[in-house]
Amino acid sequence: MSLLENVEATPIEVVGKRGPDTVMRMARLGSFHQTRVSFMRSLLRRLRRENWRFERNRWQINAEGVGFAVYTAYGPRRNYSLVAFAHDLPPEMRSDRVIATAWDATFCLFDGIPTEVDIQRLQANVPLQEAGRISDSELSLSRANRSVRLWAHVVERLAAGEQPDAEQIDEVGYLIRTTAVYGSGKFGAADRYRIQDRMLAGGPFRIEMLSVYLTRAFSLDLVEHMAKQVGGDKAVALQPDLRRRFGVGNSTGLGMAPFLINHPLLLHRWIDAKETALQRVRQVRIASDTERSHFLQVVARASLNAYFWHSAHPLQVEKLQHLRHDMDALQRCVTSLDLTGEYVWNKLYLWSEQQLSLEGQEQLVSLLLEPYGALVDDLSANMWADEYAAFRINGTETVAILRERLKSEYHWALDLDYTQHQNSARFWYVSEEKMEPRIGERYEEEGTEFEQPLDIGRAAAQLYQALNGWDVSASVADFLLAAPEHRHMVRRIQLQAKYPYAEIRDNLIAADMLPIDLLRCKLSFFGATHFDPRSDRWVRICMFQHAPFPHELAQLNDDDWVYPPVGEPS
Repeated sequence: MSLLENVEATPIEVVGKRGPDTVMRMARLGSFHQTRVSFMRSLLRRLRRENWRFERNRWQINAEGVGFAVYTAYGPRRNYSLVAFAHDLPPEMRSDRVIATAWDATFCLFDGIPTEVDIQRLQANVPLQEAGRISDSELSLSRANRSVRLWAHVVERLAAGEQPDAEQIDEVGYLIRTTAVYGSGKFGAADRYRIQDRMLAGGPFRIEMLSVYLTRAFSLDLVEHMAKQVGGDKAVALQPDLRRRFGVGNSTGLGMAPFLINHPLLLHRWIDAKETALQRVRQVRIASDTERSHFLQVVARASLNAYFWHSAHPLQVEKLQHLRHDMDALQRCVTSLDLTGEYVWNKLYLWSEQQLSLEGQEQLVSLLLEPYGALVDDLSANMWADEYAAFRINGTETVAILRERLKSEYHWALDLDYTQHQNSARFWYVSEEKMEPRIGERYEEEGTEFEQPLDIGRAAAQLYQALNGWDVSASVADFLLAAPEHRHMVRRIQLQAKYPYAEIRDNLIAADMLPIDLLRCKLSFFGATHFDPRSDRWVRICMFQHAPFPHELAQLNDDDWVYPPVGEPS
């Protein structure tokens, strides 16, 4: 008997996108995986499609591993250069915390090809990071630290003429770990408006992803350089297949979390692209032999990846247990399933809702998209937003319409009693020391007077209460003249009417709110893998692992690299 026989048939003509009440919950957002529309993957597809050329045109790194290098990406219209500085960092100064003042390596992405004068200026400022000064000729600013034990292991093995141990590589996944990649005008870098109309750079976080991609190449070149200094003529380079198993790590904390709340239209664009892609695949009537074969292959590889994925944090340990169980169940299901039937992908997705955890369901969503690049990759072009165009409030709308929208779209917020401590336990603020978002405990700490307006659920409830007694035929403009403190919430409600994925439908100041879910959601759209929480407030990830290097883009399939090949040691 087929494992899908108990799945209730759904007329394919009514298969739509998943609704916001399903998708926009913290627990599901915190179970997202990378997909074909994630930014790293769309970037590499574009680089290959447009025949970008890459060159390491400066390498002035000495025997101690100190100096600088320049990597230039040559495009059809513009060039961009990663300027990388390598430092001799004492172990006691190595820290992933935002308060660090020194790093193993620092970087900027330069708009064009830097002159000698530019490099001298950058050499005096980029290593200082926030304490330095960069200009609008720089598009991003970043820094990274080594993964010390793996770095030492790779140098030792290569210097001795041997390859490093694959299991040790997979346990960590990267040689260096970025602790920040700043762009969009921060610390003097070029504002986004200067590059938003460019073909490559205009997409969301494209500049930051390009910077990380070139940083990965630098990290592998540097470790081979250091092995050569130690081993001389005996030293060897990394084998290409083993080299691709290194990505770039990243440590990310609360500073990233409010982004999704502060950019509701952009959030909608991202989620809508993913949900539209899923809808399109679920509506495929008959899968071709090639599509079926591709899907079975990526299921096997994703199952392997679930066992390569390590974490010691209880939150992720439990999720990984569910994921591994789910991937075993999925493999059993697709083995017994007749994939030649009609609308098999829709049936498989409906089965997952009944049988798999959220972690497994979202992994399946990613896998379903893999064989269908021709069907879904175009959606990557729609993942940007002109947020200024959606900023204006419609003052002619009536109070009656506003109240109905509140009841319909914010029902999840109106049912809560915010006088209960567990429903208002947290508050968001910006630290004075590093100007980074932080979370305080409302009933234990001072500082609530500096609270940021991220309490969306409570603000919706307060607005609903403020509307009581108002003439339902009155205009929103009249209401806001009397109560201007509700402008930001009215704007969000009107935005939500047009863009259903613009709002996270959970209480963001609740005692049990997990900021890590916000981080994972955003990072999944970057294309991150191997989420490894270090607490409920910061996480380590891997980027570009298994991806082709710049010099390989023209020869290798640039979009079949996310999951490890089947046959690698478990």
